[in-house]
Amino acid sequence: MKGKALIVARDHPVLCIAALAALATVVFVPPDAAYLGYVDAKTLACLFGILAVAGAMRNAGMLDAAALALSSRLATRRAAVFSLTGATLALSLFATNDMALVVMLPLSAAALLRARWDDLIPFTFVMQSLAANLGGMVLPFGNPQNLYLFERYEIPLQDFLAVMALPFALSVVLIALCCVAFVRGDGPEKARGLQEHASGRESAHAQSVEDERGEGAGGERGKGAAGSLAPGAAAARAVAPAVYVALFLLVVGSVLRLVPWWASTAVVVGVLAVLDRKALRQVDWGLLLTFACFFVFAGNMARIPAVEGLLAQGMEGSALMVSAATSQVISNVPAAVLLSHFTGSWQALLIGVNVGGAGTLVASLASLITFSRFCVVRKGFPRRAGLAACTPAKFVALFSAFNFAFLAVLLAASAVFLG
Repeated sequence: MKGKALIVARDHPVLCIAALAALATVVFVPPDAAYLGYVDAKTLACLFGILAVAGAMRNAGMLDAAALALSSRLATRRAAVFSLTGATLALSLFATNDMALVVMLPLSAAALLRARWDDLIPFTFVMQSLAANLGGMVLPFGNPQNLYLFERYEIPLQDFLAVMALPFALSVVLIALCCVAFVRGDGPEKARGLQEHASGRESAHAQSVEDERGEGAGGERGKGAAGSLAPGAAAARAVAPAVYVALFLLVVGSVLRLVPWWASTAVVVGVLAVLDRKALRQVDWGLLLTFACFFVFAGNMARIPAVEGLLAQGMEGSALMVSAATSQVISNVPAAVLLSHFTGSWQALLIGVNVGGAGTLVASLASLITFSRFCVVRKGFPRRAGLAACTPAKFVALFSAFNFAFLAVLLAASAVFLG
């Protein structure tokens, strides 16, 4: 039992922290009927739908194919970083920031390692983290906190887009400028890695960058599996991408209140139970449980008089700064859930928790994914000079320097925009 608890704590540290935080608040607010109103079922259902469909698309190779198509021209070092970062940003718009990084970080590491540009991996990972966190903020389903706030405040889509357009556009410009300014554009050699990756279709790289060592075998295994499919299974695999796109549009429709969320969830579960049960098992249930814990934590905190008075006063004075600062400490998703109880100014809160995803490593769960993946890549290839020169401490320093610079610029611009 103790061993299992340690495994859960290791694999889901944020969930454990959220659960402990929720349990701590129970001491001050004993369970009662009000607890039933804490959990936002629609937010959890929509998030489940997005994660499940994105997982099915990933299993079918659709996300890998999209990433490869978006980042297929790596003629120079600068083009490599620019293309891989841009692909991450584009995927984050539709597949959530976490999923975009899960797909793109291993692919990027494999491509840069094969091109012998491993010294670019730390900077590229930092840019991809910023692209995922800040790129997804322009749409209601791009980031988990957006999904929650969009539903809680019943924000009209046009108003959401109008508020997030400026910080999103500024983020894109800043990322592009960094890719141009901090990467040398010299080097006529072609990056062979991505072309090899495309021909071999090593979807295993989306799982673990260590699989780069078995690139040939992966491609052959995939061809063999495809060749042995029964006619019915082959037909199902052929039609699956179109079905998954339709499911994604259905989930988006539920997010935008065009389709009942319960109907959308039922259809997603039913279709995936037939076409890809693995996608249902692979859903990040830890993230959903983390959200549920956040709901309990935030609901109880809002009922503690001292906390309520302090946060209400802070949000009234500067919702933008308080939400961004809170995100630096407890991450932007719980910050959004907690602070939404203390303000009706959704514009400042929405911008604050999205911009607040830049900054510390814990400001966004996606940033922790980036750091974890960098450590995996560095451990897997210790003899590569470019990776050996960048210790985890140096990576955190590099990450923090760019993230806090982005945070300062975006907060200043947002403060002017909000007046």
